[in-house]
Amino acid sequence: MGLKHWIGRAFGLLDSSPWASFYGGASHSGKAVTIDSALQLSTFWACVRLTAGAIASMPLGLYERKTDGGRQAVADHPLRGILAESPDGERTAFEFWEASVAWLLTTGNAYAEIVRIGNRIVALNLLPADCVAVQRDANGDLRYRFTDRGKAIDLPASSVLHLKGFGFGGDLGLSAIRYGVQTFGSAIAAEEAAGKLLGNGMQPSGVLTSDQKIEKDQREQLQKVMEEYKSTASVGKLMVLGQGLKFEQVSLNPEDGQLLTSRAHSVAEICRWFNLPPVLVGHSGDGVTAWGSGIEQLFLGWLSTGLNTIAIRLEKRIALQLIGPGERARLYAEFNREGLLQADSAAKISFLSGAVQNGLMTRNEGRGKLNLPRVEGGDALTAQTNLAPLDRLGGGSDAAVKTAFSNWLGLEESHAENP
Repeated sequence: MGLKHWIGRAFGLLDSSPWASFYGGASHSGKAVTIDSALQLSTFWACVRLTAGAIASMPLGLYERKTDGGRQAVADHPLRGILAESPDGERTAFEFWEASVAWLLTTGNAYAEIVRIGNRIVALNLLPADCVAVQRDANGDLRYRFTDRGKAIDLPASSVLHLKGFGFGGDLGLSAIRYGVQTFGSAIAAEEAAGKLLGNGMQPSGVLTSDQKIEKDQREQLQKVMEEYKSTASVGKLMVLGQGLKFEQVSLNPEDGQLLTSRAHSVAEICRWFNLPPVLVGHSGDGVTAWGSGIEQLFLGWLSTGLNTIAIRLEKRIALQLIGPGERARLYAEFNREGLLQADSAAKISFLSGAVQNGLMTRNEGRGKLNLPRVEGGDALTAQTNLAPLDRLGGGSDAAVKTAFSNWLGLEESHAENP
């Protein structure tokens, strides 16, 4: 059914066919794929939820570049609260970025209206991606048409934060729903077929045979009787047949018998579209265990090739559209990837210990990462000296330490050197 069929007709959000003309498509399996139908697949739901939640859980900070090559967190800039606390006063920053990434993963694009008072950005209002049309005017400038309850509003490119997914450099990112229609359509068809098979109590169909003539009204009555035995509630019930009737069950062929296990293939296929290891959605393939260093490496690979690329997309868009040209050289936004290490306490302690012991971080900076209070004397960079060269032992700072220790014991320096 084409798009022309629906022009001028009213339809709802749950009508998959017309929406498929806009955002999805009909697959070879005969199933129309839309965001709504795809999200009914547990694997699709898990991929979107895990990825969007992981990005949103990383703290987003605003930083200033220093002339010495370092950086400093900016706390008093008005944009910091919008990015890290609440973009619109109604949603938290976590909810905003989670929803934005969810739209990005499914439609390839996410939009938010940039609200300004003068030159100052005061809010970011999330726009549903399926209600925004991107076009160029006669001058070649980008325009965004947002349709809300039948009313269309045209917005210039300067008033819309446009987050784009993977694409070829055009005005729009590519939609996984549209290009993955065959994969998702096959998975939807498999789920539906499995559900119907389970609804029949895992029993295949059969035929009634008789050596007597059966009239039309008798066939209708027999059909109603047989309908009572097709649900799972009827499994094990005794069927009584008369008039010489015999029930011959049609056996399952090997392909139908493997229907339930064949759905595992759909899990790996859907995960491939989102660049997410199947083990993260609870699926372990052949030869893959859910424990050990192999899974840890898969998780780290997902961080570097999956989540990191999405985080960079958002950071670059924030720099391009939300930070003014005059501030862009010194200000930038960045997701703190260390936030994903919160669950691994051993790895975090090891990382912080190495940074503090090698002079890369002060003790107070390390304590701050653990939400511990600052301590006196914890702002100095320190390093261990247990690997100092042999010819330097007893000299330099070590000699000063020896003298201070002798004075603390109340010994003369000469006594300390000649006990």
